[in-house]
Amino acid sequence: MTFQDIFKSSFLENVASVSLLDMALALLLAFGTGLFIFFVYKKTYQGVMYSSSFGVTLVALTMITTVVILAVTSNVVLSLGMVGALSIVRFRTAIKEPLDIAFLFWSIAVGIVLAAGMIPLAVVGSVIIGGILLVFVNKKPHCNPYILVLSCADSSAEKQAAAFLAGHVQKCVVKSKTAEQGKVELNYEIRLKRDDTDFINELARMDGVSHAVLVSYHGEYMG
Repeated sequence: MTFQDIFKSSFLENVASVSLLDMALALLLAFGTGLFIFFVYKKTYQGVMYSSSFGVTLVALTMITTVVILAVTSNVVLSLGMVGALSIVRFRTAIKEPLDIAFLFWSIAVGIVLAAGMIPLAVVGSVIIGGILLVFVNKKPHCNPYILVLSCADSSAEKQAAAFLAGHVQKCVVKSKTAEQGKVELNYEIRLKRDDTDFINELARMDGVSHAVLVSYHGEYMG
C-alpha cells in the first residue's frame, strides 16, 4: 500500500470497514458501562434537585463516543475530517456541580477505550473509579455544616444571639452581615455539637430576634 492509497476513499468500500459483530459488541459494552456510570451518578448525587436527563446523557455520551471512535479508527481521512468538524462545536450549558465534569470525562474516556478494543481497561477501570466515587462522595463528614439566617432588631440583640450561639454550637462564623434601619441580618456558618436543632426555637424566642432560619450547607454560598 502506497502513501496515496491511504487517502483513497470510496463510500461502498467504507461499508464493510467495521464489522457488524464489532459494532454490536462495542455498543453493547458501551451501553452496559454507561448504565453503570448512570448508577454511580445517581448514588453519589448531592445537589439540590436530581436531573435524570443528565444520567441518560451519560449513557448516550458513552455510546456516541464509541461510534465516533470506531469510525475514526477505520479511516484516516475520516479522522482528519472529524477533528475539523468537532472543533467548531461549542457547548454552552453550564455545569453546576463540579463532580458532573468528572462523570462527563468518564463517559467520554470509556467510549474511547472501548472503541479502541481495550475492553478490560474500560471495564476494570470503570469498576475501580465507581467504587472510589461511591466511598468518598457518600462519606459522611464528622459534623454537618449549616447556614443560619438571623434577623435582629439592633446590635444588643445581635450580641446576645452571638453569645447564645457560642454556647450551643461547635463552630460559628459570620459569612455576611446586612444592617438596615431597625434591622440587622446575619448569615452564620455553624457546625452543631450533635444532631439537635432545638436551640433554634429558643433563639427565635429571644428578645430582639424576629426570625431564625437554619438551612443545610453544601459548600456553595452566595451573599
